[in-house]
Amino acid sequence: MAQDSHLLSRAKQLRQNGSPFEAKLWRSISRSQLGGFKFRRQHVIGNCIVDFFCPRKALIVEIDGDSHDSGKDARRDRLNEFRGYTTLRFTNADVGKNIEGVLSQLLAELTALPDRWPHPNPSPEGEGK
Repeated sequence: MAQDSHLLSRAKQLRQNGSPFEAKLWRSISRSQLGGFKFRRQHVIGNCIVDFFCPRKALIVEIDGDSHDSGKDARRDRLNEFRGYTTLRFTNADVGKNIEGVLSQLLAELTALPDRWPHPNPSPEGEGK
């Protein structure tokens, strides 16, 4: 399924003009700094844009400001769960006042989740000699 060009354009705009709380978290998780896990910023999934996404673990991370609609967020989370994704939500206050706690919780979730794709198994010992 091709992605909506409007959503891709909007995601690019959001990457360029993110909130200070998103920027703060991004500084800590970009470049595989958190446990070696790679993240994407403002990633399109279906018909929505998520703040951060770890493809290896199918983990969505959302930073919620004061204007978030909890009912709409819950519906979106259920839809993404149906699609096979897990969503973690943090508030601006969480990121602003307790970034270490956010990172700790995020790393714990990443470690607990199974990999989205199986890794190839190494050849059995002795084979190929």
